Amino acid sequence: MKWWPSPAKLNLFLHITGRRDNGYHELQSVFQMLSFGDELAFDITTDNSIQLMTPIEGVANSDNLIVRAATLLQQHCSVNKGCQIHLRKRLPMGGGIGGGSSNAATALTVLNKLWQCGLSTEELADLGLTLGADVPVFVHGHTAFAEGVGENLNPISIASKFYLVVFPNCHVATGVVFNHPDLPRNSAKISISDYHFETTRNDCQQIVTECYPEVANLLQWLINYAPSRMTGTGACVFAVFDTAAEAQRVLQQVPAKWRGFVAQGVDKSPLIKALSEQD
Repeated sequence: MKWWPSPAKLNLFLHITGRRDNGYHELQSVFQMLSFGDELAFDITTDNSIQLMTPIEGVANSDNLIVRAATLLQQHCSVNKGCQIHLRKRLPMGGGIGGGSSNAATALTVLNKLWQCGLSTEELADLGLTLGADVPVFVHGHTAFAEGVGENLNPISIASKFYLVVFPNCHVATGVVFNHPDLPRNSAKISISDYHFETTRNDCQQIVTECYPEVANLLQWLINYAPSRMTGTGACVFAVFDTAAEAQRVLQQVPAKWRGFVAQGVDKSPLIKALSEQD
């Protein structure tokens, strides 16, 4: 059985630059692909049933983004085959690091190949967008500078760093953050060439740390070791290191009430590499 990567991502910064009439927020961000994530395996079947063999507790299979992605592709391309899907879940749910969206993207891209659908990356990204705003990021699989509501993506190359990502065991409701009256919504736009981690921030961080004390506690703890920031609307927080050894050393000291992992930032996701090696 071949296992396919379903990598995590970080929002290295998040500036809210405006709000559209439909309520969606204009933003700028860098989606940093990571070398670590979940893994998926697919057994193609001759019937048209789609089965998740490793269900996630508390999530109905019909609601799972993996099953929804496979079903969407099957219907869109009139595929007369099915699949049994296996999941190795390593990423925390609701952490803001793209676990579910990445799972959906891996299902779309790998089944496009195994079912011989022949869709282009752009077509898969368009399909993925109907499942969630972050799915196209993982379909394209490049570290990218994002604008608009997150759909305008331009690949960006960033000096490779190592990230300690820690989950504070609480879930942040994205809707609460984006609807909060005190959320900054007028950050000045920057150009892709102006991006530097040190001169950017996460506009959601202040709101989240006020509403979720555990995120505030984690940030306060982590920033003692390295530059640290919340990713997306949280709840995960990351610290930036030059070497894996430094990041691993701090990981060993993370209090037991939290859990974390170390990953390298990469320009191309492990999924893109795995797919190209199959060609």
